[in-house]
Amino acid sequence: MTKQSVRLGVDIGGTFTDVVLEVGTVSFSAKVLTTYVAPENAIIDGMQQVCAKAGIDPSAIDQIIHGTTLATNALIERRGAKTALITTEGFRDVIEMRTESRFEQYDLNLTLPEPLLARQMRYTVPGRMDASGQELLPLTRADIEPVVAQIAAAGYDSVAVGLIHSYLNDAHEKLVGDVLADMMPDAMVSLSCEVSPQMREYERFNTVVANAYIKPLMKSYLGRLEGRLRDEGVTCNIFLMHSGGGIISIESAAEFPVRLVESGPAGGAVFAANIAARYGLDKVLSFDMGGTTAKICLIKNQTPKTSRVFEVARTYRFKKGSGMPISIPVIDMVEIGAGGGSLAHVDAMRQIRVGPESAGSEPGPACYGRGGAKPAVTDADLVLGKLDPDNFAGGSMVLDTASSAKALTDVLGDTLNMDAATSAFGLAEVVDENMANAARVHAVENGEDLSEYTMIAFGGAAPLHAGRLCEKLGVDRLLVPEGAGVGSAIGFLRAPFSFEANRSVYMTLAGFQPDKIKALLADLQSEATGFVRNCDAISPILSEFKVYMRYSGQGWEIPITLTEDQAMNPDVATFEARFIEDYVKLFGRAVDGMDIEITVWSVNATTPPETVARVEQDAGLGVAAPHETRQLFDPAVADFVSAGVVLRDDMAVGATCDGPTVITEDETTIIVPSSRIATRQPDGCIDMRIKP
Repeated sequence: MTKQSVRLGVDIGGTFTDVVLEVGTVSFSAKVLTTYVAPENAIIDGMQQVCAKAGIDPSAIDQIIHGTTLATNALIERRGAKTALITTEGFRDVIEMRTESRFEQYDLNLTLPEPLLARQMRYTVPGRMDASGQELLPLTRADIEPVVAQIAAAGYDSVAVGLIHSYLNDAHEKLVGDVLADMMPDAMVSLSCEVSPQMREYERFNTVVANAYIKPLMKSYLGRLEGRLRDEGVTCNIFLMHSGGGIISIESAAEFPVRLVESGPAGGAVFAANIAARYGLDKVLSFDMGGTTAKICLIKNQTPKTSRVFEVARTYRFKKGSGMPISIPVIDMVEIGAGGGSLAHVDAMRQIRVGPESAGSEPGPACYGRGGAKPAVTDADLVLGKLDPDNFAGGSMVLDTASSAKALTDVLGDTLNMDAATSAFGLAEVVDENMANAARVHAVENGEDLSEYTMIAFGGAAPLHAGRLCEKLGVDRLLVPEGAGVGSAIGFLRAPFSFEANRSVYMTLAGFQPDKIKALLADLQSEATGFVRNCDAISPILSEFKVYMRYSGQGWEIPITLTEDQAMNPDVATFEARFIEDYVKLFGRAVDGMDIEITVWSVNATTPPETVARVEQDAGLGVAAPHETRQLFDPAVADFVSAGVVLRDDMAVGATCDGPTVITEDETTIIVPSSRIATRQPDGCIDMRIKP
């Protein structure tokens, strides 16, 4: 008899830690409150719960795949190690000067975010590479040693090294790394030529600083996690989800923790892409709403959109340009402070504002009864009848409706002369409109019409709000998958092993060098494949090739995908045709008479994606009988109505229910608006569409 595989997916969020155990084809899940002081405690607790449900011992687990917001939170809260930066003379202030652009040009009192490291923590060395990677000024150990001695005397735990043009020639950076290893053997060192070998000094320096800043924290956490799991008898390999939507080894994650910054949301996008493949959908809007944030991602042809630069810790109304740029491969999504724990207040204009401040799990929303006095989105959902106070999180928590009503009245109602229900309605409409606006802007930036898309909603809070969001966005169809409440953790178990290697080497099509291109891409392929092979010794490895191209004089590039044959047999006419094809799709027309430049080369090595069986969709047969009714606030009539409550597990395949209806399960609740009808599909998805 063949042994069933036993795999564990773990997602640490700002409020809940989600744990999913797969034993063969059967899943068991749990949600536990995140333990901030020692996040590994929540993992152990959740693991024990799901193992007990499955009737197995933790030692039977074959593989653990983990994603976390710890790296992101450390950057946002400035809670990293004491870190120094060594850079080239004359470039000490790059991370403070930024790009000198104003992300809000009409705000006369605009304050730029503080750099991660103050000026006195930034050190310089002589030596200089030019833009072609040739040495202009030499750098010797004698130049470096006095600087390292200063850093050692100041007691730094971690050191970032970012020298000019090191993405083309890393000799000087490697020399600085050698001196640091000799003189500060206990310090952690991050070199920009390894962390992010790409052009643009601000983005590259900021990325290596962020990596160094969180490296001791993440290395310590991952070490503690390994130790705790070993104490529980778990001896399997542990892998980490990275921001690009793939899986890397725990050793690579400890060395490059900046690649974990968007690991949790990336798992959610992989989960949505898997559902899209199951239903044969080519245009999907992924909507992930948890306890702290909401994430929106466009998925085309069952593949999440990716980028090579993103921002964390935006400080100005989540406006692009106001955060810290991180130059690594990442799934491209918009993230806003709108989760179940997001707190509401009234601003100086007497308007309700929600987020970005979150109650998290400590103390949590007012209804948790853990000392929270400010109203959160969850409090509004409870007062509006969306949640059952006696059956929250599978009955593991009892919610206090009176505390929610009091918090809503004290903070919103008394100021705006509204009762608790009206305050809750106002809060819910504001947060839903915030998310709808974010989705609209993201779609416009990518030239997409959301009315052509299907929404896939997951995360503990998303199914509560997704139906209303579809109404606001003009989206006709919504899918809420089975296990939606722990979607990101399930996504970890669907992700391939992958690693993307990239490098900046400037070249024009007028100066096209096929031999140089072939050697460069082969080198990147070997580097990326090596990382993947460390995780999976037997699976075949596929390579995905991209080049980033632009017209001469333009400030940014667009990604151009190449086949392996096009990459390994480079031809200038093919490169030009591929660029013009994608450029016209984005901007409507090509630009005649201008040379074309290539700035970044990228190879993503990945194991083959999981084979997905298509669902034979059911048009709807019979009506799901509610097991009770309750008062639910209906935005269409701005009043409470009687709504049926249907247990998701009791819905037969093909059973339907008309809105307004509440569909409940252990980890989340699905609200079906009065404009929609919901059908249970054979794979357990709730398929919500506009009423005919």
